[in-house]
Amino acid sequence: MASAIPESLVVRDGVCHALYSYDVGLSIDLAACDRRIPSLKQQERVKDKRRAPESYFEQESPPLRMTLKTSAIPIHGISTPITIDLVIHDFGAVTVIFGFPIEGPLSKILELSHLLYDNEALRSASLQQVERLVEDIREFIAKPNIDDLVEDYCIFELHGFTTPMSPTEFVERYGLPIAQILRAETSKLSEQEIADALSCRLSFGEGDLAIVDWNAALLLDSDTDDVRTVLELANSELLEMRYLDEQLDAAMERSYKAMLLQREHRWWGLTGGTKSDLRRIARLQVDHAVAFERINNALKLFGDQYLARIYRLASQKFHLNDWDSSILRKLQTLEGIYQRLTDRAANRRMELLEWIIIVLIAVSMVLPFVTGHK
Repeated sequence: MASAIPESLVVRDGVCHALYSYDVGLSIDLAACDRRIPSLKQQERVKDKRRAPESYFEQESPPLRMTLKTSAIPIHGISTPITIDLVIHDFGAVTVIFGFPIEGPLSKILELSHLLYDNEALRSASLQQVERLVEDIREFIAKPNIDDLVEDYCIFELHGFTTPMSPTEFVERYGLPIAQILRAETSKLSEQEIADALSCRLSFGEGDLAIVDWNAALLLDSDTDDVRTVLELANSELLEMRYLDEQLDAAMERSYKAMLLQREHRWWGLTGGTKSDLRRIARLQVDHAVAFERINNALKLFGDQYLARIYRLASQKFHLNDWDSSILRKLQTLEGIYQRLTDRAANRRMELLEWIIIVLIAVSMVLPFVTGHK
């Protein structure tokens, strides 16, 4: 594979989309948001432009999208974004998307990739956009709260080169710079790292290409809207999975402390503390289970088999199945803690009833003698 980028390889035109996803609440009423903000538009459903079987996945609540006019954002070394899109999902996620025009030598795209990686200026600007949006729609968000966790991702759209080149030839000749762009790495990569970065790629026709990696994706096509929508949704799912995993960790820690406290104070369960803990744990179980199902159901939308394969590639790179398994395991653990606390509270009540019965029997036996003495 080539180790340098010949200046003769020039991108005719394209766009770099820098995504920043935030969790802002348990769920969002999209219909109410649409009525509140007229500029919000319901995103079109994924279009089946290719031959595919009958669609058996549906997107019950397509996200809302709003495009904003933007002033210059001072970012050293790169051009300012031409657009800012806000995408609102009903499962409580908001994604801010900065669109940068890209053209010129491939080396400039590598430089852009490096500058966008962990860019504090863009992250700060995206957070400001989310804060303003949440203030406008707070009443339509269940349990509104902007979490500190953010999931960023870059999508590089290349619409063609000044010198015609097939996707196959592009990958074979420029594997190293493509991998560097995907990994935002300016140093030379090993053959193993290049192979891993390029491993998840897919083409439908001779003129298109999609390469999906964990930090970025590169799309070579004249129309990439559907593929980009799939990647945006996958990135939002990753954010929600990470957020839900953290919340379950905190819930299990609190529940475990409640168990220890109950063990230390044998009769603590009689004061109502156990009931409040059980209500809290049950509420956490329901909230997290509903959020988990909402996230998964929101992404079951593909009748187009090509897009379904794109999603599988993103899922593989994002390790979504591992996050999914982790969350299910923690939900089961939380259920086990809830059951243990319930059983212990029931045993305490039975012990109390037994002691009451013993006391009543003792009183009934002693009372005649006390009465006869009087």
